[in-house]
Amino acid sequence: MSLKLTKHPSFSGRKGPVVILVADGVGVAPDSPSNAVSEANTPTLDMLANQELYTEIAAHGTAVGLPSDDDMGNSEVGHNAIGAGRIFAQGAKLVNQALASGEVFETDVWGDAIKHGKENTLHLLGLHSDGNIHAHTKHLYGLMSKAADQGVKECCLHVLLDGRDVDARSALIYIEQTEALIDKINEQYEANFRIASGGGRMEITMDRYEADWEMVRRGYNCHTHGVGTQFESAADAVEAMYESTGKDDQYLPAFVIGKDGAPVGKMKDNDAVILFNFRGDRAIEISLAYERDDFDKFDRSEFGVHPSLFYAGMLQYDGDDFIPNQYLVNPPQIDRTLGEYLCADGVKSFAISETQKYGHVTYFWNGNSSGYIDESLETYIEIPSDNIEFNEAPAMKAREITDATIKLIESGEYRFGRLNIANGDMVGHTGDLGAAIEAMEVVDECVAKLIQTIKEHDGILIYTADHGNADIMYTEKNGVRVPKTSHTLSPVPLAIVDPNYAGEYQLAPPTDAGLTHIAATTLNLLGYEAPEGYQPSLIKF
Repeated sequence: MSLKLTKHPSFSGRKGPVVILVADGVGVAPDSPSNAVSEANTPTLDMLANQELYTEIAAHGTAVGLPSDDDMGNSEVGHNAIGAGRIFAQGAKLVNQALASGEVFETDVWGDAIKHGKENTLHLLGLHSDGNIHAHTKHLYGLMSKAADQGVKECCLHVLLDGRDVDARSALIYIEQTEALIDKINEQYEANFRIASGGGRMEITMDRYEADWEMVRRGYNCHTHGVGTQFESAADAVEAMYESTGKDDQYLPAFVIGKDGAPVGKMKDNDAVILFNFRGDRAIEISLAYERDDFDKFDRSEFGVHPSLFYAGMLQYDGDDFIPNQYLVNPPQIDRTLGEYLCADGVKSFAISETQKYGHVTYFWNGNSSGYIDESLETYIEIPSDNIEFNEAPAMKAREITDATIKLIESGEYRFGRLNIANGDMVGHTGDLGAAIEAMEVVDECVAKLIQTIKEHDGILIYTADHGNADIMYTEKNGVRVPKTSHTLSPVPLAIVDPNYAGEYQLAPPTDAGLTHIAATTLNLLGYEAPEGYQPSLIKF
């Protein structure tokens, strides 16, 4: 369809660009010793929170298309929402619907997976928690139960330990729940379902944006060829590695379950593999490793011949590059994005972040669409992330992103831009309060520099976040501090920095204001009316 923007009748925008700064993982929670945002020295962020053009908006739950308001937001959903301007049912909700209706089990892909599983072995791989950010154990359990009911006798689970979207050391809880279902299935169906391999999500398998293919190599070899320290059970593995490494779930090394000295779940020709993660960013690389004949990122035959497998994802994680080719549930079809409208009107724009969030300001922002919308009008810049635990360098690449953004603004070429500063999220996920406080002070420093540049070039800065994280760094149980490495249900800030503001408009957020309202607000500030069907603007004239 033809996309057309209409000029706003009373506001033509400013001379300079409108720039959206997403301070990833920086929610708004009550001041407390566990709040890295409020504990940090952040005079610039404090100033924004006390100015006239400031409000707080929802970044979780139904406001961003998730099943319920108990569901934490995440970076993928958050950037989808900002770029789309409307609410779309998101991964978890889509999968919930498909499982509840039985639609997922009526697909040809499921039928083929079951056929391979009945003749050989079905492998189920994914994040093993109920965090509902990348995966949910209830989805795994639904697949296991249906497979057993349809005659699969041999099923291997390859569990990626979370400790990031859930409590830092909660793996044993999920293992106990899963083993209970395994026992029930095996007794009822005379089957051989079992946990075969695993490891921490930040140590194996779940890399993203090609930041660390070595992670994927370790995971591939563990799940496929049984490479890893052997244990008699997953619980034994986790308990032993807690003791030997001192690390939390997300950083535990690869392990395999062995019997009589041999792995119980190596993959063989004609086995079926289903990746049950629903979120795309950390599912793409392992999908490529299993599916692509021309794969060249590492040697898949290092520990044995790469088997010929039937591979499918819970969803298609990249619709443009068809990754994977086979999947169980269709992803949300997001059309008429903010970027599409701006390109249709000839507006030049930029997007910039470091590797860890580069896909969020491009792929997710553009409605799960890879590549440029119009390369003649858009500039995308990726600053390479460091391959370290992020509490070791809390500044991450915030200063480099800021310096590059300043140059883009100073060029005078762009009318719109967006950037993501990842510190609040990536450092927040480590559970290291001191590092998160340091990270927030770097964020504050960078926001101050960007505000100064916006003032010098008569632009507008929209400061916001995609979800909470650094705002609650620990909880207390029985008087003991427990690091909180997951996202939060906190609202996020929305501040408009308009140096030429003279009362032409006021903030007037609706009662249900959320991330999807930012697109219409941005278009208004650029001098356009919002397209039909977009969530209302947060400002009125």
